[in-house]
Amino acid sequence: MNYLLHIFVMIGIYLPLAYSLNLLVGFGGLLSVAHAAFYGIGAYAYTLLLTGAGIHPLVALGAAVLITGTIAFGTGSVALRFRGDLFLFVTLGFQMIAFVILYNWVGLTRGPYGIAGIPRPVVFELTLRTPLQYAVLAAALNALILALLFALYRSPFGKALKALRENETAAEALGISGKRIFIQAFMLAAAFAAIPGALYASYVTYIDPTSFTLKESIFIVAILMLGGAGNRIGPLIGVLIMLLLPEALRFVGLPDAMAHNLREIIYGLTLALLMYLRPQGIAGEYRVT
Repeated sequence: MNYLLHIFVMIGIYLPLAYSLNLLVGFGGLLSVAHAAFYGIGAYAYTLLLTGAGIHPLVALGAAVLITGTIAFGTGSVALRFRGDLFLFVTLGFQMIAFVILYNWVGLTRGPYGIAGIPRPVVFELTLRTPLQYAVLAAALNALILALLFALYRSPFGKALKALRENETAAEALGISGKRIFIQAFMLAAAFAAIPGALYASYVTYIDPTSFTLKESIFIVAILMLGGAGNRIGPLIGVLIMLLLPEALRFVGLPDAMAHNLREIIYGLTLALLMYLRPQGIAGEYRVT
């Protein structure tokens, strides 16, 4: 039972990551590989505020969201001077810089040693400890985050993003400020990524920079590409496939000596086949290029 609850919590962590990136990539058409950096900044900001300042977990969460959004504003202001491949490379640079800072600023982040013993969150004077309690917390946070993101998708803001994605010049001719809308989308995507970062930190009670690498950013992008960007069902499909397929392969009767390597091969071939058959993602709409 605890195993299933653990998977449920991990789904609850990756869903807001995928849906928040969907705002930028699916609706704005801007491919970013820095989402794990903001995920990590949220986790570290929450942890340091909780352990260093000793403030309430909810206050630490709110502050972590603000800190991450502020950093994203500065990053986005630079990155959004470019489009296409150049924008991708700027976000790649930020992802690498963020990892290097987290890894080398030992005085603040403890670098490769990580931060252990992160306090459990307290909700209504109840300290959450069990997988079931975390599953309920993850479900509640996802309900709130996804409701806000779906409202953004349907709002004039979301429609403006789609218009800019389809034809930025034409959208700006109609009075839509591309730079302002894109920076807002970049900030919002990063701010929402901070919340699962805080949830992850409190759940595992230990963080280190290796959880927030470029590989993690690419994994989140792969979730979105596989499920389908620019709609409300694609990220869910992507998360379920990317998280549940490796777990399902654990129960396939493979020889113990080569089980891990064979699982990775089957996993990779399955994803490649799915992307070949549905290059726009399983749920379709917008193909990430």
